[in-house]
Amino acid sequence: MLATPEIIRESAQMNRVAELLPRWREVPLYREVLRAQELNLAGLPVITKREMRAGFPQNFLAADRPLDALLAAQLIELEHTSGTSEDRLPVMFGRSWWNEQEARALRLNKFVARVLDEHPNARRATLTSPACNGLTCPTVWASPTQRTFGNSLFVNLARIPFVLSDAELQRMADEITEWSPQFLDVDPVHGMWFALFCERRGIRFPSLRFIICSYEFVSVVHRRILARVFGVPVFNLYGSTETGHLLMENEAGEMKTSLDTALLEMVDTDADGIGTLLATTLSNDFMPLLRYRIGDLAQRNEQPYGTDYIVHGRIRDALTATDGRRVTTWQVDQCFAGAAGIAHYQLRQNADGPARLRYIPDSGGPGEITLKQIVTNLEALLKTSVTTESVPTLLPEASGKFRLTCQ
Repeated sequence: MLATPEIIRESAQMNRVAELLPRWREVPLYREVLRAQELNLAGLPVITKREMRAGFPQNFLAADRPLDALLAAQLIELEHTSGTSEDRLPVMFGRSWWNEQEARALRLNKFVARVLDEHPNARRATLTSPACNGLTCPTVWASPTQRTFGNSLFVNLARIPFVLSDAELQRMADEITEWSPQFLDVDPVHGMWFALFCERRGIRFPSLRFIICSYEFVSVVHRRILARVFGVPVFNLYGSTETGHLLMENEAGEMKTSLDTALLEMVDTDADGIGTLLATTLSNDFMPLLRYRIGDLAQRNEQPYGTDYIVHGRIRDALTATDGRRVTTWQVDQCFAGAAGIAHYQLRQNADGPARLRYIPDSGGPGEITLKQIVTNLEALLKTSVTTESVPTLLPEASGKFRLTCQ
């Protein structure tokens, strides 16, 4: 294997872990497990939201650093997760941390980095569920000025995009036109539905250079529509409120690790190399996470020049084939690759094995041959029968996010 700059930086992550060890030993949550002088990261217990929530914030902060004092001194921000996998979780980080780690992740993509260099104050328009974060995503009516944070304009005010009126969608389009953003930052379901409206009305945004999909799993059906309507590259940005952005899709379509933000591990991998993703964060001094179980499945691919990942979706959203194999959201989604006519879908597996595909059609919907091929693909994957139903809408979870696969 060549000693490329990427591989050298990957190897240096353990040096960074060693540098952080004295600081981590001061964190109440880790004090007991880090008593040993030598650090064996793989030997440490895995933590989940349960451990993070128990005793918060005293489990992370020393007695002489009370939360109220840190907030009063404007040293930290206190945010909350969306609650996709469990109850919402409080998260604290330094005032500039979120923007810094996001900038690192975005610049893993050379195309995006060039655009950001050309536009140092690049504007973005954000379309996501208002439930993503009550502090930054407005949940009640607010003026554009009230929904503008720095160089970001939040345009969406509804949890369910499929019930938006044309007047509301036009309002969003008008605001984006006036804002003239260099990129869109979208939840893929919200972004897709808005894109279809723009396509019907012939609306384009001349300033737009690329689209970032984040917040939840990015389906090939959503990506196809966004690229078709807006005619710019669409990239996947993966992470969470508690860890920051961990992976960014580069210009070659590879999901690359933001090495200064976190060290990633794979555990409990199956025969296909798909396993549980763990993250040890390296840059959030106020709430460091050691071997944190995010709740997602992933696949690690080691290449001669570096490492990339495939994000397979939530652990809880995995299905089970009749032969006992685990089937991930990503594997299901690949059955829709190249198939036109579907805007959004949900595949629900019944307890006795058969599955039902409900889908929202794109334009006239999928042709008979296309739909038959999708069903054939799904039945070959799950080893069970699949029925279909065209529907006008699909509902999100309480967190505001949508599940493509579920039982």
